[in-house]
Amino acid sequence: MSVDEPLDDTNSPSRPFADLGPVTLLAMLESIGLEPDGRLLELNSFENRVYQLGLEDQPPVIVKVYRPGRWPDAAIAEEHDFARALAAQEVPVVAPLDCQGASLHHHAGYRFAVYPRRGGHAPALDHPETLQWLGRLLGQLHNVGASDAFAHRPALDWHWMARQSRDNLLAEGWIPHHLEPAYRSVTEDLLTDIDAAFRRAASWQAIRLHGDFHPGNILWTDAGPHLVDLDDCLSGPAIQDLWMMLSGERAERTGQLSELLVGYEQFRDFDPRELHLLEALRTMRMMRYAAWLARRWQDPAFPAAFVWFDTPRYWEDHILALREQAAAMQEPPLCV
Repeated sequence: MSVDEPLDDTNSPSRPFADLGPVTLLAMLESIGLEPDGRLLELNSFENRVYQLGLEDQPPVIVKVYRPGRWPDAAIAEEHDFARALAAQEVPVVAPLDCQGASLHHHAGYRFAVYPRRGGHAPALDHPETLQWLGRLLGQLHNVGASDAFAHRPALDWHWMARQSRDNLLAEGWIPHHLEPAYRSVTEDLLTDIDAAFRRAASWQAIRLHGDFHPGNILWTDAGPHLVDLDDCLSGPAIQDLWMMLSGERAERTGQLSELLVGYEQFRDFDPRELHLLEALRTMRMMRYAAWLARRWQDPAFPAAFVWFDTPRYWEDHILALREQAAAMQEPPLCV
């Protein structure tokens, strides 16, 4: 897989986890020398499958079973290597365990990794101290990310995140007929605006990123935060790991960004030209999310969990949200 290919593999089987049951999961652990005690708890995950499994006379572990067909082994190995490199520099990330000399394992047609269990809760993003702490964490993470490069992970590219997402939805008939003209119009304008934003940002530095740095992937404890789920790690601009911490009105987002950068710039300089990308990246994520749901719709877990997706109301709301983004894309970038 080249670094320009998209994160989502459309050739994944339609029922990728049909044979994944308790017997298989327990056998997975036994295959790498661990002794499960039969306790099993399924955790919230849709792209992959994630479980907490109990062990005999040891703390429980987290088992992540990768979606078949999505990543080649080399890309998963880079995910694990990046996590270990971060942990070695005391960046608080939950890295996979080495069992029998490896972190990526194969059993019964599945690939899986085992992680230590770590608790925590979502960060309080309305506290300036929390934002500064997360900024420091990201500054450290990006210093490690800039020290090497991915060879098998994708690079952030708006063409596949936005244009390809749009084209796939249209080609596969997901947009209700009466809404298709509105969807075509707003997305065509947005693609033009996204292209212009990347041109204004000029030659930003591509570094290794977490890639999906949202509050659900940050576990907070009394000792501070730690990060989980590097499944979407990729190369791209630093702002990709910052923008999902920002919400609310413009004044609120400006204040949040300022606090993040207070912490971030204690470890690493931030290129303000990347602020031209902020709303473009938000728009790209919205477009890609809709395409991701469509792409995974044959997986039985998706219709059960996202019952609202395949309805005209969803697409009406989606188009409205994209129009709001079109207005946001016309505003000047945030100032810090």
